[in-house]
Amino acid sequence: MPKTVKKEQSPDLSEAEWAIMRVVWEHEPCAAGTVQETLAGSRQWAYSTVKTMMDRMASKGLLKITKIRNLQLFSSKITQTQAKKGELKRMLKRAFDGALTPLLQFLVEHDEFSKEDIKELREFVTKAEKK
Repeated sequence: MPKTVKKEQSPDLSEAEWAIMRVVWEHEPCAAGTVQETLAGSRQWAYSTVKTMMDRMASKGLLKITKIRNLQLFSSKITQTQAKKGELKRMLKRAFDGALTPLLQFLVEHDEFSKEDIKELREFVTKAEKK
């Protein structure tokens, strides 16, 4: 029985899986050939490579397969938000012991924010405080 990613669980995507998911989110439902053609400019993957990866992603609960005669269409079983949350949580845990404040402090101290970024961040904080 294939493993599935629960809604509250954050999926762990490899770089290759991110590339495939971006195409699926944009074109779903889509065939493996569509993904291979879309990625041809940035990745030199053969159709068989893409199809194998997508089949494995379906087994992991990341993609859903719908069969129409001899055609397989793939759809996402996770949202972009779920994937982004998972990625952010893993990065925070590895680099900042899971804490957001040290991340923001690091970014501020290393000049990673422009004045516009700081203005937008203040607006987000103000909105969050009002909730």
